[in-house]
Amino acid sequence: MKLIFIDSSNDILIVALIVVMAVVLAAAWVVLRAMRTMLHILIPHALEAEKSNLTEAKTARRNRRRQWWNKLMGLRPLAEEKDLVIDHEYDGIKELDNPVPAWFNGMFYGSMVFAAVYLCVYHVFGWGPNQDQEYAQEMERAEQARQEWLAQAADNVDENTVAIDASPETVAAGMAIFTQNCIACHGGAGEGGIGPNLTDDYWLHGGEVQDIFKVIKYGVLDKGMVPWEQSLTPAQIAEVANYILTLRGTNPPNAKEPQGNKVEYGAKQGDAEAEVAETAG
Repeated sequence: MKLIFIDSSNDILIVALIVVMAVVLAAAWVVLRAMRTMLHILIPHALEAEKSNLTEAKTARRNRRRQWWNKLMGLRPLAEEKDLVIDHEYDGIKELDNPVPAWFNGMFYGSMVFAAVYLCVYHVFGWGPNQDQEYAQEMERAEQARQEWLAQAADNVDENTVAIDASPETVAAGMAIFTQNCIACHGGAGEGGIGPNLTDDYWLHGGEVQDIFKVIKYGVLDKGMVPWEQSLTPAQIAEVANYILTLRGTNPPNAKEPQGNKVEYGAKQGDAEAEVAETAG
């Protein structure tokens, strides 16, 4: 058994240094107060002079701030009012020729400089995008975000949310996947072979689009149907399931005998499948 010893000498040294520094600071503060008390007793005029200098410095700073504020706001003292009166009056009312505040002049000339720079950057030299270009860029980014969202939404489908999709793109994509992966067992036209016939109304595990999706996704191992959830995305499984619906009622040659239970499709389901089949055709 290996023992581990922790050397705490460094920690003790740091704590000791902190304590010593605190003691030194406290002692310096006590000495400073004692010296000020001695000065006040021995040479009181020196402290009075120091206070007077501090008061004069504060007053000077206050006056400078007041002058700066008056200049910024364009204020004049009341003593100068007689010098600002304009030589005309109306109904006993006199007008003062007050200067324009410095802050207003700063904003006015600053806006002129900003306008000139903006004009050159965005409209003369084209260094920055104008409003039309910004709109086009925002629309492009929005379309990219929309496509990314649609791609994610498509892959969020499962056996509970899958729905019949009659779009030509979906049926064509499902046909390509079916041709590549399924014809070895179900035949090129879905007539059946090793696997069951996909063109009649008889199904071993349900003939709704949700049932077909579930069988493709999880498989039926005791029947030789392998699960495809590791090879196909949820969107691809949905495409294959919708393509299989288009095979119903096509009556291909050499069709395998019916297997399973007959599924009675309702009017809504039948209309939807007819629309899918019409799109595929």
